[in-house]
Amino acid sequence: MPPLSSDSPASVVAALRSAGCVFAEDEAELILSTARTPDEAAAMVDRRVAGLPLEHVVGWAEFHGLRVTVEPGVFVPRRRTEFLVDQALALGRAASLVVDLCCGSGAVGAALAASLGGPELHAADIDPAAVVCARRNIAAYGGRAHEGDLFAALPDTLRGRVDLLAANVPYVPTDKVGLLPPEARDHEPLVALDGGADGLDILRRVAAEAPAWLAPGGSLFVETSERQAAAALDTFTRNGLTARLAVSQELYAHVVIGTRG
Repeated sequence: MPPLSSDSPASVVAALRSAGCVFAEDEAELILSTARTPDEAAAMVDRRVAGLPLEHVVGWAEFHGLRVTVEPGVFVPRRRTEFLVDQALALGRAASLVVDLCCGSGAVGAALAASLGGPELHAADIDPAAVVCARRNIAAYGGRAHEGDLFAALPDTLRGRVDLLAANVPYVPTDKVGLLPPEARDHEPLVALDGGADGLDILRRVAAEAPAWLAPGGSLFVETSERQAAAALDTFTRNGLTARLAVSQELYAHVVIGTRG
């Protein structure tokens, strides 16, 4: 494509619209405001036209009022997950220890820490690229990011002490992953999307171990789908948690909340 400049947004909009970007005007504004040179803008447009998520193209995502770094190959935080953060904040304003499990970019942990004003913060993910990205996003809050499989990644000293445990687990059923938008299935790690046959494999593992890590009165927050919500609630209850479902119709978000007695 010809060289672009910040005073020719129309050509950027046209290129993005021709590639099927529904919000071409908004995306063009973000690209042109982020790019430092016309050549960099052109390269960003090329990557977006090739199908990369916009957040990977510009290198960040807006999440719960924060600008979160999102590097290529890392799960992009969804706006609906802001509802999970809001639910955690509503219950845990006095929280002193927060864990962001399956953290991806660390967006959830960063948002909780920013709102709570200085809790001890830990994040964990099995994907090395996610851990590197999360480490950057939570550093300003004194957070520590750990690589490993769920709770095995965490320091054992956290057992029985966690006030807020946010686990944005993968919950897409395996046979539905191929139906996701290309931006997700082609550019985000499968481990962050595939939740097993019914989408609840990781949720079950988290619910089974969470009571041993939660402080008395501490709560676990997991995002799921409307179709999976009843089974997720039952899983929480069978593992000894007092469970309830919170729903945002606006964001089409479903968060299962389990509290340790």
